[in-house]
Amino acid sequence: MSDKGVDIKNGEKQADTAPTPQNTPIFTAPLASAAAVSSETADALAAQNPALLSMLQGRLGSLIGASSGYIESLPKAVRERVDGLRYLQQQHTQIDKQLHLEIFELEKKYSQLYAPLYARRTSIIQGAAEPTADEKAEGAKIAAAERDADADASGIAEDADEEDVAGVPDFWLTALRNHPQLAELITDRDEGAIKFLRDIRLAYLDDQPGFRLEFEFAENPFFTNAVLAKTYVYEQSDVAGDLEFGSAKGTEIDWKPEHDLSVTVETKKQRHKTTNRTRVVKKTVPAETFFSFFATVQEPDEEDDSEQADETRDRIELDYELAEEFKEKIVPCAVDWFTGKALAYEGLDDDEEYDDGFMDDYYDDDDDDDESDDDDDESDDDDDDEDTLSRSAKEAAEPPQCKNQ
Repeated sequence: MSDKGVDIKNGEKQADTAPTPQNTPIFTAPLASAAAVSSETADALAAQNPALLSMLQGRLGSLIGASSGYIESLPKAVRERVDGLRYLQQQHTQIDKQLHLEIFELEKKYSQLYAPLYARRTSIIQGAAEPTADEKAEGAKIAAAERDADADASGIAEDADEEDVAGVPDFWLTALRNHPQLAELITDRDEGAIKFLRDIRLAYLDDQPGFRLEFEFAENPFFTNAVLAKTYVYEQSDVAGDLEFGSAKGTEIDWKPEHDLSVTVETKKQRHKTTNRTRVVKKTVPAETFFSFFATVQEPDEEDDSEQADETRDRIELDYELAEEFKEKIVPCAVDWFTGKALAYEGLDDDEEYDDGFMDDYYDDDDDDDESDDDDDESDDDDDDEDTLSRSAKEAAEPPQCKNQ
């Protein structure tokens, strides 16, 4: 394994720019490269001479980090002092490495303290246990304080007719739907499967820095796996000592026949132009789904600067960001996401608009393949009378907006 993390944006091994547990915000800001060519100039060069543009970008990129000659021009005595300072800086980095490792160990220690709370939460959600009188009383005080802070929030109707319902139905589906970015990833077809989600757990790795997200499902008609997991391994930066995302591996989902949410089956009627006979052709195409999160995405080679490789790197970066959302927000604060309270302290608003294209990179590769397949079909069947039917359920509306309970 490399000693340096992956700079997803540039596809280079740069320890100080890779996503870390401390620098992976869900909303990423565009960063301008110091050696970037202006968009207008680049477009003009690309149109006139693509080879020249590639050569210029390569040479400009090679200048980043290159010595200006200033240090070498200093007197020998000053250069020696600078060498001494370099050594001190290296010692500082060594201490930073120790600091970040100890912080990680502290997280592991406190995860054991959280464990009984998570277990209690799970038992109540699943209906295996009921809150004690004290738990309900204290929780009611918290709800009352929140209602006082939000005049529009509603309390529990005392005289409401209630069915005999075990646990908290659709707890995790509601919590995930209340998270703006995850709501964009969940399709209407996914909801049927996520209703069977019983728990989301965080487990730290014992043999190396990293963690595993475990999604436990009840028996369902979609797949045979009882647990879908994704494991993330950290690498430590040689420059700053940070723990950076190094690799990720997900569970291969064992889909049951006719219930694979990762694909749709399209049927197409074709009429032969000579015999006038009609045939039905079935085609399996990739589909957008929340369960793409569990896919293991292979990182492209460093030298690969193709558009597809860039899209794959973008997808990996988004995957790391979502992993941090689950680790730092969803698992520890699941109740607040269920009630909608998390939207307030996360600085989000029910009516705020979000970028609909946030998760596009999860599907771009598949969509491009699908489009190329469609082009092939059109070239083969120019004279056919096609009536395309789809067995997939179309997304009829945007994800519902979050409302405080």
